[in-house]
Amino acid sequence: MGDSVKRVRVGIVFGGRSSEHEVSLASAAAVIAHLDPDRYERIPICIGRDGHWSLTSAPRGSLTAAEAIESARSPDGAAAGGREVHLLARPAATQLLAAAPAAGGRPTFEGLALDVVFPLVHGPYGEDGTLQGLLDLAGVPYVGAGVLGSAAGMDKAVAKTLFAACGLPVTSYAVVRAAQWDAGESAVLDDLERRLHGPLFVKPANLGSSIGVSQAPGRAALARAIRAAREFDRKIIVEEAVPEPRELECGVIGNDAPEASVPGEILPAGEFYDYESKYVDARSAGVVPAELTTAQTAEVRRLAVEAYRAIEGAGMARVDFLLSRSTGRLYVSEVNTIPGFTTISMFAKLWAATGLDYARLLDRLIELAFDRHQERRQLRTSVN
Repeated sequence: MGDSVKRVRVGIVFGGRSSEHEVSLASAAAVIAHLDPDRYERIPICIGRDGHWSLTSAPRGSLTAAEAIESARSPDGAAAGGREVHLLARPAATQLLAAAPAAGGRPTFEGLALDVVFPLVHGPYGEDGTLQGLLDLAGVPYVGAGVLGSAAGMDKAVAKTLFAACGLPVTSYAVVRAAQWDAGESAVLDDLERRLHGPLFVKPANLGSSIGVSQAPGRAALARAIRAAREFDRKIIVEEAVPEPRELECGVIGNDAPEASVPGEILPAGEFYDYESKYVDARSAGVVPAELTTAQTAEVRRLAVEAYRAIEGAGMARVDFLLSRSTGRLYVSEVNTIPGFTTISMFAKLWAATGLDYARLLDRLIELAFDRHQERRQLRTSVN
């Protein structure tokens, strides 16, 4: 590509205020390392745990999730902070205002234009529609689902309601709200034991990376699991365990015409695919493609697209499934609208096995961001 061709300026936004902060650092490191520097000008933007935005040095490209978690525990952190930066909540030629040093006085701000944003903030305050709403106000194209799709994908209770309304198979479940639990634990436990059959799984409704997820084989364990999930969210999902489950994942990309990757299977190091198994324990493995029959593979891919559409997905998502070895039944578990892009990310591996390598996958996601933004710009905003 010649020097006369303008590179696309990509703001890679990572970090964030959620408990998935460290995982986001590793995702950003991989994306930044694989964006073609001849095509893209990469602008790393870190959101600190305190919510401050700053232009920053990129996390090193070889950073694994485990290394990011360990590094973030150190005083230096995994990404060096830089100039404070603000995203304008209105369309402008220069969407970012970056603090410029001022000798002996208040700092001045200089404008910085972005062509597109690649959000890699996992969990609340990033994957739940809040960041997407800010980007919509700023009029900036961005990778991934919009406000509705992001919020619906983040909230497992809402997602399950949408899946069921669309006729997709889901496990039996119940929602426990913090106010109910705080008002009387015993009454909630009695109700759950009447409605659901154990063993059960307990999850915060609005969190990812299996944080706060516990197995609950009995009443005492159920109470402990709900208390643990209650620390992370005010809404908790309690669902029946799938007998002898296989954990399957399928990638989806696209806007109006989404496509599904080949399915993969997770072989967790622990009893289930919890946070440690995902990001710390190297014994966890992913099999791509999953060992399924032709019919099972086709059904996983079909349901992945349907689940994606059910939540109003756009750009990308990873759809997770549970397949019972004993009954052969397949269940849609959840949709992750900002899947991990770490070195062990199944999303990238799934698309590589489908014929789309990592660099071209990033290209395609950015193209989809521009396409969706252009379509929205053509809509009328006034009746006059």
